Amino acid sequence: MGRIASGWAYLVVAALVSVAAYLAGAEPVFAAILFALSLLAIVLREREEAPKAPSVASAGPAVTAAKGDASGPVISAVIGAIDLPVFVLGRDGMLREQNRAAEKAFGALEPGLHISARFRSPSVLDMVRETIATDEPNQIEHSERLPSERVYIVRSSPLRIEGASEDLFLLSFKDISELRRIDRMRSDFVANASHELRTPLASLRGFIETMQGPARGDPKAQERFLAIMLEQANRMSRLVDDLLSLSRLELKAHIAPDQKVDLVPVIGHVRDSLAPLASDLDVEIRLHVPEGKVEVLGDRDELVQVFENLIENACKYGQEGKVVDVYVRNPAGSPVEVSVVDHGPGIPAEHVPRLTERFYRVSVTDSRSKKGTGLGLAIVKHILTRHRARLVVKSEIGQGTEFAVRF
Repeated sequence: MGRIASGWAYLVVAALVSVAAYLAGAEPVFAAILFALSLLAIVLREREEAPKAPSVASAGPAVTAAKGDASGPVISAVIGAIDLPVFVLGRDGMLREQNRAAEKAFGALEPGLHISARFRSPSVLDMVRETIATDEPNQIEHSERLPSERVYIVRSSPLRIEGASEDLFLLSFKDISELRRIDRMRSDFVANASHELRTPLASLRGFIETMQGPARGDPKAQERFLAIMLEQANRMSRLVDDLLSLSRLELKAHIAPDQKVDLVPVIGHVRDSLAPLASDLDVEIRLHVPEGKVEVLGDRDELVQVFENLIENACKYGQEGKVVDVYVRNPAGSPVEVSVVDHGPGIPAEHVPRLTERFYRVSVTDSRSKKGTGLGLAIVKHILTRHRARLVVKSEIGQGTEFAVRF
């Protein structure tokens, strides 16, 4: 009735229309219906003209506070729905709110503590101070080293809330670790490939030029050159395969395997697959494994790759010893250990710490003559890092070498 009374002018018009209709000969019921419809039109018109709620500002992060400054629950609900780590700070730099993503990434931080209690990086703290001082958004790139290396785009910006009792600021973290890792892998791949492929490509080009020139009419020379060219092409193929394998391993280095693998059949499979190579080199592979299962958390295919590499190296570089012993040990209360022992010439002590570096070779000539790429032990190291395992190398000149994997 309040809406009807406020539209008194429309009410008078409705009454006059109804009376005019009645005087013109309309039935009384029709005149009454016409008057009722006029009243309904007034009500609907007043409802359409009722003031609308204010809209949220689009100039930055903004939330409209409810009457009585009920912005706290609103902020908690909003940041809780965001899957990025987010902190809400006051103008004093003290923490007001944080979401579950922030707790998961950086640990729980008590409200009321200064943001410097968690982030000691001068660049992050300077950015927050600048945003608080200027009320302008800023962002930087920030790296966290522990518990694992992560890279974030960190952004600070004012949180504009209409009717709030204090000024608030939003600090968010966007994880770009995978992008940085892919960029680094791409640059490493190009650098390593260009360096290692230069020699076989130069060799191929030289033989092709010789066959097109001086050896054009010499079938025997052409046959010999073609055999060498095939060997160089195979070398490049092995090199590219190892580089790609290394890149794939680096992509998932931070993801630990969670499946149980029995090492006894794995070692048996590796021995059987390398039996033809061992026979050609006149080397015997002897297994020393316990009864029953020896299980570790791991990826079976990657563990096969590890032990294939270690046993193959022992056969090739310890060929003089004629025997390669493989021990699988599972002592109670101690880590599982797999040792590959050869009885060859051994490795000088100054070379042992660098064996797992990419393209590091104790003897370049010996490595290439045995068709090595210089990446085998680097691949082993990356696989064992993912498995949270260690590679321990012991060697004595004239006594042989032991590569032990401890899980």
